[in-house]
Amino acid sequence: MKIAAIVGSNREDSYNKKVATFIQDRYRDSMDIELINIRDFPLYNQDDEEVPPETVQSAVEQIHNSDGILFVTPEYNHSIPAVLKNAIDWFSRSGRPTAGKPTMIAGASQGALGTVRSQLHLRQILNAPGVSAKVLPQNEIFLGTIQDKFDDNGQLTDPGTIDFIDNVVTNFKDWINQVS
Repeated sequence: MKIAAIVGSNREDSYNKKVATFIQDRYRDSMDIELINIRDFPLYNQDDEEVPPETVQSAVEQIHNSDGILFVTPEYNHSIPAVLKNAIDWFSRSGRPTAGKPTMIAGASQGALGTVRSQLHLRQILNAPGVSAKVLPQNEIFLGTIQDKFDDNGQLTDPGTIDFIDNVVTNFKDWINQVS
């Protein structure tokens, strides 16, 4: 099963990137998860949508060739980061690779609520006509106080969090088989 993973943070030491890498490593026997770099996308400009930049074209191709999409996003001011919204805007106008794709959302923050509000906004965006992703229903990975769930080596070690992620990833794999 091939999964395109998009991390909604451009911070090098992002907790959300660590969560995406954890998922990539933990499930490598059943899922080939490829992280897509969106940090070099230029700001979306309708003047350029007919011939998008190579960075966008490459990401669109990766998503088209995947069986599903994993979004891992932080929460900035109760919403998704601009870098993630920009990438989704490009996708909605450049081949619509997210249309009909089974999609899972996860997110981590240092606050107690995880990324509840940003994931609500992301679900709305992914439901927009130009995006039309098939988001895994009734499964959210809101990882709050994430800084306490990693060890000093940057490894996710919290057993309850790992069990929870295991359950949602199993549901995601079933979702892909169900809607594909």
